[in-house]
Amino acid sequence: MVRMPDSERPNDAEDARYEVFVKLFAHHEPELRRFVGSFLPSWGDVDEVVQRAAIAMWRKFDQFDADTNFMKWACVVTRFETLAFRRKMARDRLVFREDVLELMAEEAAEENHGRSTAHEALESCLLAMPEKQRRFVMLAYTPGVKITELAKEAGSTAAAFYMRLKRLRRQLMKCVEGKTLQPRDAS
Repeated sequence: MVRMPDSERPNDAEDARYEVFVKLFAHHEPELRRFVGSFLPSWGDVDEVVQRAAIAMWRKFDQFDADTNFMKWACVVTRFETLAFRRKMARDRLVFREDVLELMAEEAAEENHGRSTAHEALESCLLAMPEKQRRFVMLAYTPGVKITELAKEAGSTAAAFYMRLKRLRRQLMKCVEGKTLQPRDAS
């Protein structure tokens, strides 16, 4: 086993900082991939840019304010990495102009925020449902679970269960819309 000299070993604070970064990055990586994917033609290019962005984010992580939104910060860093990558590909005739790419980046960031807000609202609405209803909704969307089995467990026919599920989905949709379409307080 190769041992690093004490002077080269990371300290506990650096380890903790790295752990925070990895947790935040891993949590938001799928959203970052979708964000980058809206600008690039191939998943190989997306992989390359997300990898470069991760390195850039780690190098700049000491500039990140923990009281702010990591995803917004990561999108800014990632957008610059995407632009740099696109500049390198500028000889390809399928490349968008930079002003178009900037506009797409802004729209993708807004869409990501909206998706995140809707996801948080859905989680909140699910938690507000009675346990039995929440369980059936969650099971209905679990891979491998058959509706006929759920209906039997609930003591109803498949048709009746589908109707019940439809009402629960409508109830969830109204709840999510109520939470996401509310005007923000002007305080």
